[in-house]
Amino acid sequence: MSPGGRSFPTRPARAVRTWSVVAARRLAGVAAGAVRVVTGRLSLFYHVAVIILAAAIAATLPFTFAFLARRLLASWSAIEDEKVFLVSTELAVALVLVLVLSRARTNWRNRRLSKIARAAGLVHLGAANGILSRRVARRLKERHAFARDIMIIGSTGFRTLVEPKGDLRAVIENCRSAKIMLLDPESRGAIERVRTIGDPEITCESLRTQVEQTIAFLRALPAAHQRIHLKLYSEPPLWKLAILGAHAWVRHYPPALDVRVLPEYVFVHGQDPAGLYTAFYQYFVMRWNDSAIPEYDLLAGALVYAGGARRAVGGASSRS
Repeated sequence: MSPGGRSFPTRPARAVRTWSVVAARRLAGVAAGAVRVVTGRLSLFYHVAVIILAAAIAATLPFTFAFLARRLLASWSAIEDEKVFLVSTELAVALVLVLVLSRARTNWRNRRLSKIARAAGLVHLGAANGILSRRVARRLKERHAFARDIMIIGSTGFRTLVEPKGDLRAVIENCRSAKIMLLDPESRGAIERVRTIGDPEITCESLRTQVEQTIAFLRALPAAHQRIHLKLYSEPPLWKLAILGAHAWVRHYPPALDVRVLPEYVFVHGQDPAGLYTAFYQYFVMRWNDSAIPEYDLLAGALVYAGGARRAVGGASSRS
C-alpha cells in the first residue's frame, strides 16, 4: 500500500498477466494455423476426388458405349420391320426439330431486340391497362424522383398530378424542384386536341377546368412558388414526358386517341450516346427555354409573357 492510499500491482501479478496475454496470442495463432491446414487439406482432397472420379468415368466409357450399342442393336432388330413405329418416330423427331428450331429462332430474335433496347436505353415498358402495372409504375416513379429535380410535359396534368391515385401525385409532393409544362386551355393547340380526339366528354371547357384545377393544386403545395415552375404551351401535345432523375418516362399523344391507351416507355441515362434519354432531355430543355412559351406565376396567379403582358387562365389580358 502506498502512502497516498493507492495500491500498485506487484511484480508477480504483472508477470501472470503478461504470460496470459502471450499464451492467448499463441493459442490464437495455433488455431488459425490449424484452420489453414484443414482448409488446405480439404481443398487437396477435393481435387484428388475430382481426378479419381474423372479417371473412373474415362475408364468405364468403352464398356458403357459397348453396352449401349448392344442394347441399341437388339432394340433395332426388334423394331426394324415395324413400319408404324418407324413412321411415328420420324414424325416425333420432325416435331421436336421444328419446336427446337422455332424456339432457337425466337430466342435469337428476342436477343437481337434486347440488344437494340439496351442500346436505346430502354429499361422498362409499362402496359396501358392493368392495376398491377399502374401500381408498379407509380412506385418506380416515386423511387426515381424522390428528393430530385424533375421535369414534366403533359396535357392538363389532372390525372397524373391532381387525382389522389395519380402516378405523379406523390412525386410532385416529395421532389426537390419541378419544371412543368401544360397545354394552354385557350390556345389553338387545345382546340385542335379537342377536335382530333373526337371524345364527347373532352371539350374545351372540360380541358380548361382540368388545367385550372391542376394550377390550384400546384399553388396549394408548400413553397410552390420557390420549387415549382409552370409554363403553358400553345401547340397540340406531342409527348407525355416525365424526366425523373436519371429516368425518362415517355408516352406519345396519338391524334385521335387517349394517351392512356398506349404503353409507357422508360429510358435510363447511360454512357452510350445512342440512348434516347439524352434526346428527350434535350427536347424538354429546348421547349422550356423557348421564350415564346409564357411562364405561369404561381405566387401572383397570372400567366406572364415575354413582353410583360399578364393573363389569368380563363380571364382577360392586362398590361403589368
